[in-house]
Amino acid sequence: VIDSDKKQLGVLPLGEAINLARSQGVDLVEIAPNATPPVCRLVDFGKYRYELAKQEKEARKHQHANKVKEVQLSPNIDPHDFGVKLQHAINFLCEDMKVKITLRFRGREMAHKEFGFQQVEKFIASLTLFGHPDAPAKLIGKGINVMLSPLPRAKRAKNPRQAERDAELAAERAAGGANGSES
Repeated sequence: VIDSDKKQLGVLPLGEAINLARSQGVDLVEIAPNATPPVCRLVDFGKYRYELAKQEKEARKHQHANKVKEVQLSPNIDPHDFGVKLQHAINFLCEDMKVKITLRFRGREMAHKEFGFQQVEKFIASLTLFGHPDAPAKLIGKGINVMLSPLPRAKRAKNPRQAERDAELAAERAAGGANGSES
């Protein structure tokens, strides 16, 4: 039994612990039922429930990984719009949020699904320093969906802007090497 000041009173029989709680005008609350012997505390039950609710609320406040943000693309997206959406996705991944990439086809765009897959793969390749896909991109109905999870903080790029510049330079070098031209 533990009293309201969190001092141990020792191992007491149940009847004696209940009488002690009544004499102090508080409740006897079982804190650890699986312990041997079970641990009980002398406390006002309403106040105890309030403190537990407060602790749970504080724990929920610090959870970010369960949040999912969505970035919507189209097969014929402008390069600037692509960059803006890429920056939004980088910011979400840096804040430990999952990112759902959705590409919707409208009308005759369904005839050339390969353009949509190219856009999604390009988007995922640009985010390799910050996150990784949970599964390959899938065509579901009239759209392509893929979910990205953030990398652990130790593996993630420190500065999003610098990492983006490094990725662009690496892409330019790869494209320059493929064309056979040196600069």
